[in-house]
Amino acid sequence: MTLSERWNTVMMANYGTPPIALDHGRGVRVWDVEGNEYLDFVAGIAVTSLGHAHPAIVDAVSSQVAKLAHTSNLYIHEPGVRLAERLLELLGRSGRVFFANSGAEANECALKLARKHGRANGGRVRVVSCEGSFHGRTIGALSVTGNAPKRAPFEPLPGPVTFVDYGDVDALAAAVDDDTAAVFVEPTLGEGGVVPAPAGYLAEVRRICDATGALMVLDEVQSGIGRTGHWFASTAEGVQPDVITLAKGLGGGLPIGACIGFGAAGEVLVPGDHGSTFGGNPVSCAAALAVLTTIADEHLLDNVKVVGERLADGLRAIDHELITESRGSGLWRALALSTPKAGEVEAAARRRGLLVNAVKPDVIRLAPPLVLSADEVDQAVPRLAGAVGEVGGT
Repeated sequence: MTLSERWNTVMMANYGTPPIALDHGRGVRVWDVEGNEYLDFVAGIAVTSLGHAHPAIVDAVSSQVAKLAHTSNLYIHEPGVRLAERLLELLGRSGRVFFANSGAEANECALKLARKHGRANGGRVRVVSCEGSFHGRTIGALSVTGNAPKRAPFEPLPGPVTFVDYGDVDALAAAVDDDTAAVFVEPTLGEGGVVPAPAGYLAEVRRICDATGALMVLDEVQSGIGRTGHWFASTAEGVQPDVITLAKGLGGGLPIGACIGFGAAGEVLVPGDHGSTFGGNPVSCAAALAVLTTIADEHLLDNVKVVGERLADGLRAIDHELITESRGSGLWRALALSTPKAGEVEAAARRRGLLVNAVKPDVIRLAPPLVLSADEVDQAVPRLAGAVGEVGGT
């Protein structure tokens, strides 16, 4: 039996059958079990920030697992404390950190934090979120995800939650009042198609939250840790949320998420309120520290800006009627299509040795590792252009 056939025998059907089986990777390249080579512009859905098999992560994980792999949250370990200190240092603020295993879990923590804070401040429980948003697939995180088809099979979900159009300041102002516990917002809609917020939108969210007493919860699960060329996308906007959630690129391939609260929001949870057996384990924390150190030492934020612009230029140069827009920032880009053929473009690109992601039926997402080179951009763009031409007709 092939690996795919074995997959279909034992795995639940929620993912369908992935089109290829990967065997190993190095840098921006991966190889499948049949020996075919691909440029990886998916990066585990914006996760493998340093690419595959980066020596810094290999060394950090190997050293830590040989020393202490797991403690639970009953005991303190150095990598966890050091990682929390480093994140707060990068954010330039004092606060409190909770480590989880994923972005969904980080957002679950933020929801619990917001609910408890709201109840202590006038009995607020309602959350406002955005249409097109994505905050995770657990029941709580799904409840604030602005994608009705994803929510519908699992309703009724926790609430109350009000959804407003992303980027519409007037709609947000009308929805947020003194009954609102928190506003959940992404700097850019990630799963929604890499749709950047309008200029000044995050600052308006901050202003509305300040005026009403609602917490501003900023989901930087996909945008954080260098993806846009800044440590955090909110840094470029000069916005300071009450709560920020992180995951994906933080561990460079190891599972870790973080919910960070500032001011009163950081003091809400007390012993017994929340926990995670595996969250912030020493191995994942060691990997995350290696990621942060490498990004700084190798000046990868600058690389993301420079190479990201080269990628953006290349995408804009693909002249085809199937493409309606190229958008995004840093190494987080998307091609919007005139018809729902993203899945076909993804498959055609894969046949050409390029992995991209049909994040929506009419949107192709590109989120390559932050170590991407200009030469690799120049190899990838013609492959993607060829895929677009194949699907849309030359």
